[in-house]
Amino acid sequence: MKIKTREMILVAMFAALTAIGAFIKIPTPIVPFTLQYLFCAFSGVFLGARLGLYSQLLYVFIGLCGVPIFTEGGGYLYIFKPTFGYLIGFILCAYIIGKFIERLKEVKFKNVFFPTLCGLMTVYSIGVPYLYMIIRFHSGKSITFMTALKLGFFPFIIQDVCLTILIAYTATKVIPALRRAGYGPIKLEKEF
Repeated sequence: MKIKTREMILVAMFAALTAIGAFIKIPTPIVPFTLQYLFCAFSGVFLGARLGLYSQLLYVFIGLCGVPIFTEGGGYLYIFKPTFGYLIGFILCAYIIGKFIERLKEVKFKNVFFPTLCGLMTVYSIGVPYLYMIIRFHSGKSITFMTALKLGFFPFIIQDVCLTILIAYTATKVIPALRRAGYGPIKLEKEF
């Protein structure tokens, strides 16, 4: 499978944007609030499933190689951090959102909002259980799953749903223009 130069640049750009999102953070106990999800979702929306997936894989790969682009550094031992599950979730999130967006014939707010919300729930459905398992089994601390939800889900869901609204609104304005110009995951028929 060949990747064109333009696609490589876009993949690298969205990996870099996700890294920048890691540094725009509000510290909270264990899981900081960042803008990583915003750029992860945009990678799926604007690049499609395959390239969105590649951008997030590249981001995680670079971080695991030791470049400090995660919220708390980098390196292969980062897999033992309670927040690493969210990074795995970003990979699937970009793919899922991209898959749904590629199939859209009409880009309306609700048509983008619900797939993006599905991607967000994928991040949480991997991130929270991972957080629970690392704290309980790797760190050896006593924690209930409800406590894991209180640490890694409840404080962030409202902000992330607001970001999802922003992503869906932006997509309704940008995707049709990109498709008319011949860019984006798929091209629409000529609009009259």
